[in-house]
Parts: sequence; C-alpha cells; structure tokens
Amino acid sequence: MIEPDVIRQIRELTARGWGSKRIAAELGVARNTVRRYLRGGAAAEAQVRPARRCLDEDGRAEAKQLFTGLAEGNAVVVAGELVSRGITVSPRTVQRVVADLRRGQRAADVASVRFETDPGYQMQIDFGQKQVRIAGTFVRVHLLVAVLSHSRRLFVKAFLSERQDDWREGIAEAFRHFGGVPRTVLGDNARSLVLGRERETGTVTFHPAYLAFCRDWDVTPRACGPYRARTKGKTESGVKYVKRNGLAGREFESFAALEAHLVRWMAEADQRIHGTTHEVPLVRFERDERHALRPLPSRPLPVREQRLRRRVANDALVDVDTVRYSVPHRLVRDTVDVVVGEREVRIYRGTELVARHERSFEPHARVTDPRHFDGLWRRPAAPTLPEAPLSALEAMGRSLSDYAAAIGEVVS
Repeated sequence: MIEPDVIRQIRELTARGWGSKRIAAELGVARNTVRRYLRGGAAAEAQVRPARRCLDEDGRAEAKQLFTGLAEGNAVVVAGELVSRGITVSPRTVQRVVADLRRGQRAADVASVRFETDPGYQMQIDFGQKQVRIAGTFVRVHLLVAVLSHSRRLFVKAFLSERQDDWREGIAEAFRHFGGVPRTVLGDNARSLVLGRERETGTVTFHPAYLAFCRDWDVTPRACGPYRARTKGKTESGVKYVKRNGLAGREFESFAALEAHLVRWMAEADQRIHGTTHEVPLVRFERDERHALRPLPSRPLPVREQRLRRRVANDALVDVDTVRYSVPHRLVRDTVDVVVGEREVRIYRGTELVARHERSFEPHARVTDPRHFDGLWRRPAAPTLPEAPLSALEAMGRSLSDYAAAIGEVVS
C-alpha cells in the first residue's frame, strides 16, 4: 500500500515522460508497484489501511473471562464467542488482549516448588535410552535410573529392553545396592507399571505384576500426574546425568564391560558434591538415610519370569532382545515358549522343556548347544588305515602267536 500523494506523483512524473524505473528510484518505491498503478489507470486508487480494531473496557473484560473459562486458553474460540454476541473482533485482537494472561499462565506452568522428602521415604525411578557403541556396533541401551530423594544417591542398570521384568529387576537391584527399601517408589505412567488412571478422581490402576512385586518388597507404588514429569525431577535429572556424564561418547568392548563401567561410575557419582544439597550423596546417605530404610526381604519372590512366544528360525535359533538361543533343529519353524529368568533361559514346546541356556547379556550374541544340531550335518567318515603287509609265516597260514601258544611262551 502507498499513500495517495505518492500515486499522484507517479501519474505526474509519467505525464512528463519518466520511465517506471526512474520514478521508482525517485519516490523510493518498487518498480513493480509503479507499473501496477500505471496499469490500473484511473481505477487504481489509493488503498486505505483498515484501522486496528480495539475492544472497549467491557469487551476486554469479557474476552479475558472467556479466555480463562469457556475457551480454555484458545484465542480463536474467544473471538468466535464474541462475534456470536455481536462484537466484531479478530483472533489477533484477542491475542493482544490476553497476552498478559497467557504469559502468566506459561510462567505458572514452568514454575515449580522443590519438594524435599524425609530420609528413607521415597525413591524415584525412570528409564532413559542412549545409543552406545559396543564391540564396534551402535546398540540402543535402556538405562534404569533410581535416585533416593533425600540423599540423592544414584543407581543405574543397563538393559537391552524396557519390559515389565526389566523394571522389576532394576528396582530390586537398586534396593540391594542401597541396602534397604524406602517406603514409596515414585515412577511415571509407563504401560509396564500403570494400566490406567481415573481423570476425575486421579485413582491409579497399577499393573498386577508390579503391584505384587511392591507388596513382596513392602513398598508403596506411586505414579506422577500425566504430563507432569517434573514431579520426579530428581530421577529425570539423574537420567540426563548418566547419559551425559556416565556414558557420554564412550565405547565398550562388550556389554559386560559397560556394566562394569557403570558400577565404577556409580561409586564416583556418590562422591561428588551435589548441586542442590551441596553435600556428598554418600555422606548424606550414611548420616541420615541408611538407618531409615526398611530391611531387605529375606526370601523375595523371583522378580523376572518373562514368558515370550517365538517362532524358531531356519537356523534353529530364537531371538530374545537381540540375543539368539538354540533349540533342537527338529523344531525349525515351530512356535515355542521362551521363559527368561534372572540367570537362565528355558525354552518349551508345549509342556516339554526342549532347551536350557545360561542367560546372556551381550547384544547380538549366539548361545548354542552343539547337541541341538546333531544329525543336521553328516559327520565325516573315520579314516581307514591301510592293512599291514603279511609276514612270511602269516603267508604260510601261521603266526608267531600260534608258536608261542604251543611252547607256552610269550613273544615280546
């Protein structure tokens, strides 16, 4: 848009014989703008910029009330409601009116109050993922991180998956690492832990297996609110700390080497000065929290009894979290049940136990039993030795043993 005076000058200069390029340079407008107004002739009149529409005080108050109420923070809905009430206004105008409200709402969402717990009261848990180079290959490693909320002592365990059994195994290992059980465990709403939540009452339905595990260890499960991950901010920070400091860009020769590194790194992390408490986590734990933890159960139930259904591949192997275990080759293309325990893997066809292996933690490893492949390959025939030439006596039908038997002597 240009002002009417500029249009008048364009026409006057054109009447004097000036070209569009010279006019544009003289008036400081685009050459195409000059051409457009010249093509329009008398019909090309100055465009009038519409005045910015504003709401009066009553309209502003009504817009703010709708924004915080019926519209639930949506300026477009507010504009539509005002138009239906006879107030002509654009969504952009509403956005300017409610800008302060929206800014305050965002600040309230981000702001949080740090919640400190008593010693031994709470442990926070979470899973994180990171691509780690193991034996020259990048592997997605799942890291369970547990943090004691009072002392900030940290525990981390690496897995190749993130299933229910991995959660339970990792939490039990954390209890053993800390030497006791807190009163509550705060996690997120992962499907492995939480089946659902009532929106109105906030009641959480935990997975039966997870609930049975918590009863066995005498700990109360808790789940943070939906989209409120900062409720368990201590372990959220712990996951970042493990990935950025504990692992960073390090490479490992094997999964066992990764686990050994994490054990050493946890000891180092316990000796650092924590940024919030300004104390060493291990010192704070020994002074305040160790005696507040409940004792470990004397005979806990198995925390891992994962049952998977797999189809046997053509090479007589079944895959469990990138690790392949052998079965008898007669079961190729059959469906089997794989029971993964804490230290052992058992494979069943129906009720028949067909294979038993020690559980491997190395990604892409092959665990085989040579007996499972018996009959699959032909064994090479034993080499036949050439017959020894006959002696002169044997050629006559006699041997030295015949003469020795006759005279009762032993030929040496």
